[in-house]
Amino acid sequence: MSDLSSELNRYLRIRRSLGYDLGTTERVLRKFVDFAKQKGAEYISVMLFLQWRESFGHANQQTWSRRLGMVRLFAQWLQCLDPKHEVPQRGLIPDRTRRSRPYIYSDEEICRVVGAAAELPSNNGIRALTCSTLFGLIAVTGLRISEAVSLNVADVDLETGVLTLRRGKWGKSRLLPVSASTTVQLAAYAKERDRLLGACPEPFFVSDSGGRITDCSARYNFAAVCQAIGLRPKEKFCRHGHGPRIHDLRHTFAVRTLVNWYRTGRNPSQEMIKLTTYLGHSSPARTYWYLEAVPQLLALASRRAEEEVGP
Repeated sequence: MSDLSSELNRYLRIRRSLGYDLGTTERVLRKFVDFAKQKGAEYISVMLFLQWRESFGHANQQTWSRRLGMVRLFAQWLQCLDPKHEVPQRGLIPDRTRRSRPYIYSDEEICRVVGAAAELPSNNGIRALTCSTLFGLIAVTGLRISEAVSLNVADVDLETGVLTLRRGKWGKSRLLPVSASTTVQLAAYAKERDRLLGACPEPFFVSDSGGRITDCSARYNFAAVCQAIGLRPKEKFCRHGHGPRIHDLRHTFAVRTLVNWYRTGRNPSQEMIKLTTYLGHSSPARTYWYLEAVPQLLALASRRAEEEVGP
């Protein structure tokens, strides 16, 4: 049979050709395949997965449920090629997924995050330039971090102010208009980036080396910035720690949009499809979740409902 590493490369290549963003999946599966090699295992089995979990280190049940899903899909692929592979059952790790309450940043906190990111040290200044612009873009558009870092120069139209997202969640693509002020900031970033690099790269957001900044690197830098300004407790050994996440910038954008609709008299029920489309949610139900997750929004929604029902 084929080597597990070779099959993993083929599996990832085919899924990426279908539009899937597999950054986290690749990291997890490569660790699993490396463990299988250490054990001398040629086939995936339930016991192999459980041994890997035992040796991997501490992680919560939600994280392991996601890792199980990644391994299951890979195992299903392998089983089609060789029935000796076992597919771990879905209920091996019960999925008790609960969405965490989002952290909603204040305007002052977002300014501090962007300002501190602009002070990050680097050899050529690109790290600070990229992180401050990247965090600012996510804050004003609600982009997922994976969508933002996947942007290429050709995807950012600085003339019309439209971003082309080719690798959204579930492989979906969409066009995202941005404000004139955001376009100005992106143009300024692109100009300074090219000056520092001495060339125009393919990826829009780059690291110090000129290659595409990864979502892992973006999260690390965001955690470092939050620790520097006191939004997260400082940790030893460069650990991320716990506290507000970069994904909470997306939550903040969504919540502020909804709050603005309520306060300006718009009907969120009629407007919701716009926000659902802009955020790239699969259905309006995904967007309505914010009404339950954020007390301020729930209060506004209740007040609107009472006004519509009347005395």
